[in-house]
Amino acid sequence: MKEHNTFRERRKQHDLKLIKAGNIFNSDKGGKNFFLKNEENPDGIWRPKADLLIKGKNNLYPLIADEVVLYFALNNISFHHLEGDTDFGFCIPSGHTLSSQISCLNHLYPLRYDKYAVLAIAQQINSEIIDVLIIETDKFLPGYIAFEVISDNDHLNETKGNQKLTRGTLCTSVDAMIYGQLKNDKKIIIPIEWKYTENYHDDHKTDKDYSIENRGKEKEGKGKERLRRYSKLITNSKQLSVKKASYKSSVYYFEPFYQLMRQTLWTEQMLENKASEIIKAEDFIHVHTVPSDNKELMQYQYPASGKGLLDTWKSCLICTDKYKLIEPKYLFSKINKKKYESLIDYLTIRYWDGSE
Repeated sequence: MKEHNTFRERRKQHDLKLIKAGNIFNSDKGGKNFFLKNEENPDGIWRPKADLLIKGKNNLYPLIADEVVLYFALNNISFHHLEGDTDFGFCIPSGHTLSSQISCLNHLYPLRYDKYAVLAIAQQINSEIIDVLIIETDKFLPGYIAFEVISDNDHLNETKGNQKLTRGTLCTSVDAMIYGQLKNDKKIIIPIEWKYTENYHDDHKTDKDYSIENRGKEKEGKGKERLRRYSKLITNSKQLSVKKASYKSSVYYFEPFYQLMRQTLWTEQMLENKASEIIKAEDFIHVHTVPSDNKELMQYQYPASGKGLLDTWKSCLICTDKYKLIEPKYLFSKINKKKYESLIDYLTIRYWDGSE
């Protein structure tokens, strides 16, 4: 597929028009310098990037921008940044307009204190949910949706010694989470993995490293460490169905399935170890939020399976009802449109229109 016709490139061009118009990004003109290092520039070179905003806060829906920064700082959460972003900082939002973390925050953060709005979203995911609960793992500014959620304890072998888990970096986390109650009185967690323009094949790479196969000693070491961390958990999983003596070439170690595998294990362990966790639940639904127009992610035939994203991942699951692939706009189907008219206008202009 030609680069100019990819979903990512179309969204980039859409954002460049919005930057030029000056009415979405707080008049931020973009074009901040970033450090480019590749085969053509092995020593690196500074270049302006048109869709990288000067101030990361301008990337957020204006009514939430200040509080999002405060929420991340108070709860010790790291923002995700584009590699080479010169404004990298713990409490500085990414200025990259295609950031999926920023997209997730812009969609969900404005609703997180509104119990009825969050319940409407939860019921779009599972009609058996009758209530949503405050997520008390947020020590500051708790609401009905939390972001970059991790477990209280390391159940996935991701830390060493006395090292602690840090939200948003170097451990398995979920982009957002809702905590609810079902009609049968059981508690349920809804971990949400939020994708925007990502795909994992434009650069001919296929997994996190992007290969667990031999790609030099350092990357082979990372591959071995991942096998050590997760393989036994996969074998013992009640939700992951693909069982192999060696997982090295399995779909679980190739993106985007590597993330989904870890989050599935994370969710299972949250339920299994609820006695030691603040959030205590007996059930879950794993939500994967992807724009339907991102065909490079959805419809690509992944080498590890020969199938598209949905068919590949469902073939890995014992209970497919516990995984839902959802269009972002669909989550808003039942919320109060009049109350959130400004937000919906913002999301429509920025994310939902102009995909084609």
